[in-house]
This record gives sequence, structure tokens and C-alpha cells, in this order.
Amino acid sequence: MKIALVQINPIIGDFTYNSRKIITACIEAEKAGCGLVIFPELVLSGYPPHDLLERNAFLVAHDEALASLCHAFPDIDVVLGCLEARATASDGKKLFNSAFVVQRGKIVQKIRKQLLPTYDVFDEKRWFAPGNESEVFEWQGIRFGITICEDIWHSEIREYQKDPVAGFFAEGRRIDCLINISASPFQRDKEATRHRLFQAICRTHSVPLLYANQVGGQDSLLFDGRSLVMDAKGEICAKAKGFEEDMLLVDTESWCGAMHGELQEDEVAAVHDALVMGINDYVCKSGFRSVVLGLSGGIDSALTAALAVRALGAENVLGVALPSPYSSNDSMEDAQGLALNMGFRFEVLRISNLFAGFKETLQPLFAGLEEDLTEQNLQARIRGNLLMALSNKFGHLLLSTGNKSEMAVGYCTLYGDMSGGLAVISDVPKQLVYELSRYINRDKEIIPDRTITKAPTAELKPDQCDQDDLPDYAILDQILELHLEAHLDVEKITAQGFAKELVTDVLRRVRLNEYKRKQAPMGLKVTSKAFGCGRRYPNVQNFNN
Repeated sequence: MKIALVQINPIIGDFTYNSRKIITACIEAEKAGCGLVIFPELVLSGYPPHDLLERNAFLVAHDEALASLCHAFPDIDVVLGCLEARATASDGKKLFNSAFVVQRGKIVQKIRKQLLPTYDVFDEKRWFAPGNESEVFEWQGIRFGITICEDIWHSEIREYQKDPVAGFFAEGRRIDCLINISASPFQRDKEATRHRLFQAICRTHSVPLLYANQVGGQDSLLFDGRSLVMDAKGEICAKAKGFEEDMLLVDTESWCGAMHGELQEDEVAAVHDALVMGINDYVCKSGFRSVVLGLSGGIDSALTAALAVRALGAENVLGVALPSPYSSNDSMEDAQGLALNMGFRFEVLRISNLFAGFKETLQPLFAGLEEDLTEQNLQARIRGNLLMALSNKFGHLLLSTGNKSEMAVGYCTLYGDMSGGLAVISDVPKQLVYELSRYINRDKEIIPDRTITKAPTAELKPDQCDQDDLPDYAILDQILELHLEAHLDVEKITAQGFAKELVTDVLRRVRLNEYKRKQAPMGLKVTSKAFGCGRRYPNVQNFNN
């Protein structure tokens, strides 16, 4: 008998759209000879719905859509992630995060998520109550243990006291196959962690695993799909595509299927694909069709433009150069060269006269004072205003182009280059910016070579270079990763060979610029700790370590 694992790209709260995708997949699976189709976690509502779960109208719409779905299913059994109302809610949690088993149009079993994550971007205890049992689902003589996302992560997340997977094997119990339906977000190196975790489970319990994961961008979160089948020896014997909708067919006799995706994708390639998907989904799901961005001739804006073209098509990208008195001819040539290489529209708006007008207006108050960072920021803010005007007039979404290294230490201008509706690479450290750019150029030169090799500069004053104000990015990125992702303090970072004065200064900058990041556009998450909803620090605080 065949089973289909389906990864679809839902839109949160669009029950009609999501239902249509679910039904279409079921019909396709039935035609392929499948008797069972398995969908990801909360596939009907989309994940994560956040505080929509507090709105009664949302819950009513969900249940109405579920009832209609059940009547519309073809002659195939279905496992899908749904919201389940609790009969009593004395603790204020009126919902379970559940897997529903539907047979012949009727819901025959409800299996509840037991482990509710409350770290990083997750806060499921805010809305859900935990289930208590590791429940078995029997189908065609096969005993399946169904788990929901975090239920399978017990050994990796040490805070949990219970292990739902072990519950299927306690007191002489036994299952034939483990199912995990997930909405597991992508981050750099996440796939290797998953494979290691899944292998340990399969080998420990001598049981195959069917893993169905959500795909698509939902605000800042990027879901990679990459659903898979692993045999009892921990070998991957079927795998779905990454960052695309897909259906994986599995034979229950051998627990084998097709290999649609790479066994282990290169992580730079994975980050590239994740960002392309994230741009497309955020722009399109938000109702936009096109984007605009400023092109400085530097590597950050070049990478952002290249990703946008791959996500949306060259015809939907407008690149604008906004040279000031300090912009070099090389930068203008590189910006135009990128546009020619990729075929998107390129315009030039010179800001020298506007900059002079601003300084003239401010001169009575600035008289006697030397030019400083204020005048540099004026240029960035003039550019931000012009780009937002283009966004307003033509309906383009403005993409901001700052990278994670700059965002971390505040090397960016509030209401200037931070303006925009989506910060594409705000979770991409500078060294990864270079790696992604070289990846884009792997077959031919798309991003001009000079853009990649020249010293980075904001070009807001004569002969400016980023490293006049910042440590070398190779060093800065290491310190930031140890602090932001590994959560190390000054002493522990210094112990790894970095100068204490330098580490102290970098961490000081991170702390002082929290207020900027709180006002930044939403970014796409690709590391284990991104600025945004998964990092909750006060703006005003004086803890210096």
C-alpha cells in the first residue's frame, strides 16, 4: 500500500485557499494509488497563527472549513494538523494542537501535541494545552505512532521531562512506524541536526519514520519542507524537495520512495533558496507584485537585488541608484552592471542638490559646527524618502538591504537605509553575504566581480571604508555569533582568543542599538537567533556583559 507525504505552502487564516490545496493533493494522491495521505502540523490554519487563536471568529471559521473538508475528501484516509477545542479550559488554554485522522469523511481520532515549545520564536504555551498520551493509529494492519513536531525533539531540547516517542515503546508497547507532522522552521545547519536526531530515534527503537514538514514563508519564518522517510537503520530512503511544494509517495512494504531532493543540501545553497522563497512568499502573500530597492554598487544591495530577481522575475524589480557627492564612479558602474546582467529596470536619482538644500536649511542652527555623522545620515534619509515615494506611487514593496553584522552593531541609519517593508538579509552575517554572492556567481558573473572584491564602504564621506568604524568583518562575525547564537559573555568570548577591549566594544554596540532594531522592518530568519520575534531584549538596560 502507498502513503503520500504532502508538504504544501499555506496562507495563515486563508481557509478556502488552504482547503483547496489539501483537497487537490488528496485527489492527486488517490490517483497515484495511495490509501493514506499525511499533511503537516496545523496545515488547515497555517503555522504559526499566533494571537489569531484568541479570536473566536477565527476558530469558528477553522471548524467550518474542517467540516467542509471532511465532506469533500475523496476515498482516501487523511492525517492532518488541526486546531482542537478543549471541552474545559480552567487554565485559560482552550485549544489543543492536534493531528486529526479522517476516514470516509469522518474524524475518527484526535492525537494531541504533548511538548509545547516556548523558546526562540515559539510560544505555544500561550495558546495551547499539552496532550498527555502517546496514541497509536492503526491502519491496514500497521501500528503508527503519531507525533507532532516538538514531540520528537525531546533528546535535543533538554528541558522536557517526558519523551512522547519513548511512550510508544513503554511497558511492552510497540509500533511499526513513527509519524511526525511538523511546521519546523528553517535555519542554517538545521537539516543536519534533524537528520542526527531522527537517526538516533530510528536506530534506538528500530522503527522507520515518516516526516511531513510545512513549506513556505510565513512572515519572518521560512519553512523548508524536505519531508522524508527514514528506515529503521536510520538511512534516508525517500526525500521531498526543499523550499517547494511536493508530494512524496512511500511504499509500506519497503518504506522506500523517490529522492526528489538532495540527500544533504549544501548549506549556502539552502540559505539562498530559503531567502528566494521568503521574498516571493512575503511579497505575494502581502498582496504586492513588485519591489524597489536602492542600489549602491555595494555587495549587500547587489545580493538583495539578485535574490529578488530570482524570487519575482526581473520585470518585477526596480533598482535605483541614488548617488551623493561621495559616490564613486566605480559604484555607479557596478550598480548598472548588475542591472544589465540580470535584466531588471535601473534608474538614477541624484541627491546632491537635495543634500545641499538640507544643509542650507539647517545652516542657521548648525553654524560653527563641523560636519559629522549627522550629515552622513542626512544622505541615507534622503534616499529612504525617495525610495518610499517610489513605493507609494507605484505600489512596489521597498526592500531594505542591511546585513546582520551591521544591524547588530547599529551601522545603519534609522529612517534612512533601514526604511522598507522587508529586510531581506538582516539575518545574514557579512561573511555569509560574500558566500551567497559567490554562490550566485558560481556559473557566470552576475554580481560584478569588483562588487565582491572591493572594500565595503557606505560612501557617505570622502574615502570612507566600513573598517574605519568597525572591526574586520571576519572577526566581527565570529564575535557576534558567539554572543548572539551561543549566548556567551565577554569573558568566555575573550577566552577564545579575541581581545577583551574589542569584545567589550562589540557587545556594547549590540546593547546600545536595540532601539534601532525594534524599529527595523521585518527580516527573514536563517540563523539560530535572529533579531525580531525570537530575541526579546529591553531597549533600555545597563547589563554590560
